[in-house]
Amino acid sequence: MKVVIVGAGHAGGSAASLLKASAFEGEIVLLGEEPVPPYQRPPLSKAWLKGEADLESLLLRPESHYAEQGIDLRTGVRVTALSPAERTVTLSDGHVEAYDALILATGSTGRRLPIPGADRPELIELRTLADAERLKGRLGPGRRLVIVGGGYVGLEAAASARSLGAEVVLLERLDRVLKRVASEPLSAFFTDRHRAEGVDIRLNVEVAGFEDGGVRLADGSLVEADIVLVGVGALANDGLARVAGLACDPAGSGGIVVDETARTSDPHIYAIGDVTVRPVPVHGLTLRLESVPNALEQARQAAHAIVGRAQAAPEVPWFWSDQYDLKLQIAGLQNEADRTVVRGEPATGRFAVFHLSGDRIVCVEAVSAPPEFMAGKQLIGRRTRVDVGKLTDPAISMKAVALDTAAETPGAQA
Repeated sequence: MKVVIVGAGHAGGSAASLLKASAFEGEIVLLGEEPVPPYQRPPLSKAWLKGEADLESLLLRPESHYAEQGIDLRTGVRVTALSPAERTVTLSDGHVEAYDALILATGSTGRRLPIPGADRPELIELRTLADAERLKGRLGPGRRLVIVGGGYVGLEAAASARSLGAEVVLLERLDRVLKRVASEPLSAFFTDRHRAEGVDIRLNVEVAGFEDGGVRLADGSLVEADIVLVGVGALANDGLARVAGLACDPAGSGGIVVDETARTSDPHIYAIGDVTVRPVPVHGLTLRLESVPNALEQARQAAHAIVGRAQAAPEVPWFWSDQYDLKLQIAGLQNEADRTVVRGEPATGRFAVFHLSGDRIVCVEAVSAPPEFMAGKQLIGRRTRVDVGKLTDPAISMKAVALDTAAETPGAQA
């Protein structure tokens, strides 16, 4: 049996190694557009920018791992067409690669603003190692970085740039940073910290265009910049799948629709990572998740399905972000929440925001509070009822907040 994996990022690289770890004895071909082996992307906006990481430390596994495991890793190659009927993919050099099972791990690409100058070559996104290297080489004292977008990547890059002595202006069109992905207490906390570190955060501003010298706002003013970083969300790289007729999400940021085994509408094709719209059984939702834990879970699902192994229990989705000396860890999703409580005092730099549905936690946002994150993640997966009064008191152990352990969701785990 031959498995072809399109995309050699965190998801694709992990899928190849997990197939081998699952006793797969067939042929594995791993195709990646970038000229380097699979690597970790989260450090790009943090350790890499600050010069605290090198390529070897970024790699998921040493380059020698793939040859030693019999994985045919091909870097610097692009897949231009997919034929489900023929079970083949066509490469940019014209080569046609046949498969018995195909895994699409094509990831996502940065959303481009529909405004003048959005295609200017000097604008930087932070999606790849090459992007991070471009940005890294231009940061330092006396340089002015303007960031468009107040999401996690923008805030992480702002923190790294300030540590290197660069001036930073962050432009956000909404009334708070992280509005689409985090609670108001969390947004307020990180806004205050970044401003204390010297980041000029400007909210409720509309970018009208990019031009020589900086960013033009809708009010006509020009925000001068030496470097412009744009981070306004991502779109799924589902073009191959759409043209091939696979089921894809018709709205929003797109994505290939998969089931709980990462299988697409074609029984011989799987999709994993940022490119997918997937079931999240713990929350009863189907949506896109952009995170390393999501990539790893789906890589495992696809590998197990291909070799015929039983699937692991669904995981609680979780995410993290490092900014300055702070570690943010989030578990669960807020969609079911009907109330929010804060445990600890944000002014201390160590606290957690719990989102509850009734007396069950559905999401926890923990800032430099590992016990709250770990316990909260477990309680979400088990759907355990909690004593909300105890939950709000940081003097009471997280172990003591549970009211029962009997009401657990079958198949869910932390």
